[in-house]
Amino acid sequence: QVQLMESGGGSVQAGGSLRLTCAASRFTYGRYCMGWFRQGPGKEREGVAALDHDGSITYADSVKGRFTISQDNAKSTLYLEMNSLKPEDTATYYCAADPRWWLQLSPAYVHWGRGTQVSVSS
Repeated sequence: QVQLMESGGGSVQAGGSLRLTCAASRFTYGRYCMGWFRQGPGKEREGVAALDHDGSITYADSVKGRFTISQDNAKSTLYLEMNSLKPEDTATYYCAADPRWWLQLSPAYVHWGRGTQVSVSS
């Protein structure tokens, strides 16, 4: 199946920036939606940003204007540029993929990475 691995998490102060990377493999055939999700302490997993097969992008309202999702030309790597970070952005961030290209920020993705931790201090 599709394999995903996140990297780039870390600890920053409020207002700082981080860039998360998701390396994807086994995208041999078919169209996929890819997205970033996060889960903070005591919270449900939530969609952050998604990119479908034709480049359509969806952001959660909480990150609009601060986060940017992008993909390399080979579509083997997904990025999440996070700027103006806030303490409430503290969470484990997951990369996800699904052949149902229309999922956007739905948590129903079938392929997940193991996550990378982002901690933002005030």
